Amino acid sequence: VQLQASGGGVLQTGDSLKLSCAASGGTFNDAGMAWFRQALGKEREIVAAINWSAGATFYADSVKGRATISRDDAKRTVYLEMNGLKSEDTAVYFCAARRPGLRLYSLYESGYEYWGQGTQVTVSS
Repeated sequence: VQLQASGGGVLQTGDSLKLSCAASGGTFNDAGMAWFRQALGKEREIVAAINWSAGATFYADSVKGRATISRDDAKRTVYLEMNGLKSEDTAVYFCAARRPGLRLYSLYESGYEYWGQGTQVTVSS
């Protein structure tokens, strides 16, 4: 499975964004997916995650109420929408996929087999 993340850019405080992660190759619709982010000088952290059927989702406290993760299996794409952007949302955002058949999301980087290349999100005031 190859993952291609897109949708980042330079935004203003309070703006909204929608990141996309398109998957190619392999099996997509029976694996948990997630978005992580890594700010400069910090460790990578989970932002949001979603089960294979979109029946359950997870959000980090830092984005809860401002973010929505969703997936369109027909398009083999996972999305992350965020509103009310803050300067602390500035980071490189990575999408990740579990090995096909692992349908539940994981909260840990080690739970994900495939990673996208990352897309930079910069929020300026």
